[in-house]
Amino acid sequence: MPSAGDTRRQVDEETERRSRLSVPAFAGGFLYLLSSIVIASTLSGAPTVGLLQGLGPAISGVANPPVSPRAGEVKFISHKALPLIAGSFLAAVAVIVLTLILLLLLDAVRFRRPGTWPAARPLVIGGGIAVALASLTHQIVSAIETHKFAVGHDLSSHAVDQALTKSAPNLIVAYLSLIAGLALAVGMITVMVNVQRVGLLPRWMGFLGMFTALLIVLPLGGAQLQVVPAFWLVMMGIMNAQRWPGGDPPAWTAGEARPWPSRAQVRAEREGGDPGTRARAAAPAPAATPAKASSRKRRKRGGRR
Repeated sequence: MPSAGDTRRQVDEETERRSRLSVPAFAGGFLYLLSSIVIASTLSGAPTVGLLQGLGPAISGVANPPVSPRAGEVKFISHKALPLIAGSFLAAVAVIVLTLILLLLLDAVRFRRPGTWPAARPLVIGGGIAVALASLTHQIVSAIETHKFAVGHDLSSHAVDQALTKSAPNLIVAYLSLIAGLALAVGMITVMVNVQRVGLLPRWMGFLGMFTALLIVLPLGGAQLQVVPAFWLVMMGIMNAQRWPGGDPPAWTAGEARPWPSRAQVRAEREGGDPGTRARAAAPAPAATPAKASSRKRRKRGGRR
């Protein structure tokens, strides 16, 4: 059990760190959203290969055409390497900001709940740094491989696969990105679960944080759903600036765990009573035992005499 002085120093240190991270959290949210917009808008102009175009060589009896129908797509990605790298750089900066916010929350959680999983910290640090580096490295490797294709003479389907996914550098970056994303997601979900247990964030922010972790690993829904991590970072900026509607959750200023009440507890408070007391009052009275029933009958007969 920490002393009052230790608690006061911890709260002061957390307040200072939150203040320093408020503006970066805002910026990280906007940068993450801008990154998704830049990458999505850049790739939206890429030439597409329809079903008939893809089956055209096979229909003509050419199993391995010298020029793949997807050659234009690879050349387009090569020409657009700079904006794609820039978009990935913005995402990497946002992920670093996310990592710093998670470390702040984790330190606050461990002070209030020392039994928090110790592996969460290395997962957050290692996963966050690795995801940021992998995001940038992926586009750099893609730029190099597609440039080799664009200036080369081999335009076959095999060369297209090598340039986009199947070359050794592409495979290494893909596996490292997956491992890094899983590490960050597990660490972030662990933080979100424990943040709700000690009451540092509202429940909906904790669940939104878990969804954000999944979207970082599996970018589902394209650029549309990437607004979720951006929104979560902006909300954390408001929380860290101590401008949250209704004030900070009590656990921040108390320096101890203040879990959010359950729905039953909230309902009982609104109705004016303790949930256990109300449940006992609403329960039916226990039935009388045979011995008690016969005793009552004897007392009634005695009273009539």
